[in-house]
Amino acid sequence: MAAKRQVSRAASVPQQKPAYEFFGPPGAALISFGLPLFCYVLTFFCNDISGCPAPSLLHPSTLTLEQLKREVGWPGFSGLLNTNAVVGTTAYYLLNLALYAFLPADTPEGTELRTGGRLKYRFNAFSSALFTFAILAAGTLVEGAEWPVWTFITDNYVPLLTTNILIAYALATYCYLASFSVKHPKDPNNRELAIPGTTGNVLYDWFIGRELNPRVKLPIFGEVDIKAWNELRPGLLGWVILDLAFVMQQHRNFGRVTDSILLITIAQTVYVLDAFYMEPAILTTIDIINDGFGVMLAFGDLVWVPFTYSIQAKYLANYPVELGYWGIAAVLAVQGIGYYIFRSVNNEKNRFRTNPNDPRIKHLKYIETAAGSKLLITGWWGRARHINYLGDWLMSWSYVLPTAMAGYVIQTTATHPITATQKDAVFFRNSYGKYVVPGEAKGWGMVFTYFFMLYFAVLLVHRERRDEEKCKKKYGKDWERYCELVPYRIIPYVY
Repeated sequence: MAAKRQVSRAASVPQQKPAYEFFGPPGAALISFGLPLFCYVLTFFCNDISGCPAPSLLHPSTLTLEQLKREVGWPGFSGLLNTNAVVGTTAYYLLNLALYAFLPADTPEGTELRTGGRLKYRFNAFSSALFTFAILAAGTLVEGAEWPVWTFITDNYVPLLTTNILIAYALATYCYLASFSVKHPKDPNNRELAIPGTTGNVLYDWFIGRELNPRVKLPIFGEVDIKAWNELRPGLLGWVILDLAFVMQQHRNFGRVTDSILLITIAQTVYVLDAFYMEPAILTTIDIINDGFGVMLAFGDLVWVPFTYSIQAKYLANYPVELGYWGIAAVLAVQGIGYYIFRSVNNEKNRFRTNPNDPRIKHLKYIETAAGSKLLITGWWGRARHINYLGDWLMSWSYVLPTAMAGYVIQTTATHPITATQKDAVFFRNSYGKYVVPGEAKGWGMVFTYFFMLYFAVLLVHRERRDEEKCKKKYGKDWERYCELVPYRIIPYVY
């Protein structure tokens, strides 16, 4: 689908009251304060102390809080944050800002704002990532898996999680308060409010984001578009860095690195680098053109993506899985099909929007709406109205399949002497008498390692529903006609 730019737009926020999403303020409260707690649940209940899940969770009738605390290594509330994590996270953010400000960059213009202006963006996420990876590679070549950066991440994982949660809250709060300085009807700096975030309910607007494109001028670094900067970094880059840290942890634990953790890390790295390389494509996403920057995006970018998307690598760091040639081939096939669909669909859309005469897409048929937009009815977009999400979802399968029938128990020979039948037991290299077996946890760990695939399906369906609602309002009867021509939403002949 391609949307034709409208020449004139309202100079201020439309008068109609924006509709609530996510079940309004109650849903906003649940997401804003419930998801951070859920991140801690994922971290503690699937751990490197007793197992995944913690053994007592498999026997809820005899579960006690004290026993659970011991099994998950509960550090107390004071242990959820420390100075090292704050300093380390701050240094990481400053590095990302420095690379953003000083490396060469493309500076394209964004889509036209409602006030008629356009904002310029600074894009160099790909080169910034390569620079960061070069530093990580150099340190690893010199000191191996024991390099302090890797041990720092795994030793301070929980405090790092807490630090990023606090940063997300702080950024969302700053942007909410700063949004009240937006001038109307036309701000001289092209600032404007995001329609969904102007309900007047403080909690909801703080969550959904009140200002569309909040920017800040920082000493040394210059002007930074807060939303665009957070969209791809530091969280998306942090996802890969966490994966790499877990690869190094597996090597420290067992003296080797398995094909499963390498496969997941490589697949996710390719996905992230592709997003960095295609960075200008974010300018046409709903996050940039429609949503304000609030807790929803801040938490999603800085906490949810890096700390939940890396859970499979975190799992494999403590329970190595060997896939073998056939296992690798199967996972790569799923990954390849997903990526092919994802990239082909998005390339078709971008080419149609930027150059309709491109020989690769000029044969495609479309309908033109009363609003002047052109909607593709053949090619990839003729198969399903949001078929790009299908590629995304298939790739998510390749991230979870390498964990197999997940679940493990960590034991010691002092309390649980290893038996002759436990051929699948794997000893930790650096912990005398400590070993890991599937045990009674086998299969139950999938609640954690396969969570990403299920969550991603829900996320994509929710996004599709949001897109559908906006398109109905924008195109009216033309959208109904389009839906008759392209009846499927995401999966052709299924949904």
